[in-house]
Amino acid sequence: MARKIASRKQKQVIPTIIGAGITEQHYFKHLQSLMNWRMKVRPRYFGSEDINTIEKKVNAVINEEEGFAVCVFDADVAKWNETYKAKMEKFIDKYRKNKNVLICKSLPSIEFWFLIHFKDTNKSFLTSASVIKELHKFIPSFDKSDSFLSNESWVKDLIGKMDFACERAKKYESSEGSYSEVYRVIELLKSV
Repeated sequence: MARKIASRKQKQVIPTIIGAGITEQHYFKHLQSLMNWRMKVRPRYFGSEDINTIEKKVNAVINEEEGFAVCVFDADVAKWNETYKAKMEKFIDKYRKNKNVLICKSLPSIEFWFLIHFKDTNKSFLTSASVIKELHKFIPSFDKSDSFLSNESWVKDLIGKMDFACERAKKYESSEGSYSEVYRVIELLKSV
């Protein structure tokens, strides 16, 4: 008679979102609630555009038992600051092959990700303010204030257009102009 072998079910890794600001924090917190997606969205992992600080947060997450870090940040500073660009490229190269890290940057900012939910474009926006100006055509009240961002209704309006945004982001990923890699975390979260 065959011997029974005890087997443990593999624990599914829950991604921890690391972001540069409150916009990212509120966006992912609302997605977590509205979509019932499994992820960790903790205030301590948000709020710094500094690559060194972001890297420390990534290391804190991946050094946890079975930690998986999803790093979402804006790449606009790298366009005009060579020192920041060098740090960002070094950071990306360091974690490119790490199976416990997913890097998703947007140029100029995450607001471009929101815009492509409504508009098929890869226009080269120089600043997040220029993207927000265009975004106002679709979300007139959009504002980077805590009072606006904390209301989940703006994210609820994006959800039905998320597949379009993912398609557009993939189409423009390797072209000139503005881009967003946020679709990568969306695809990951759908699979968790």
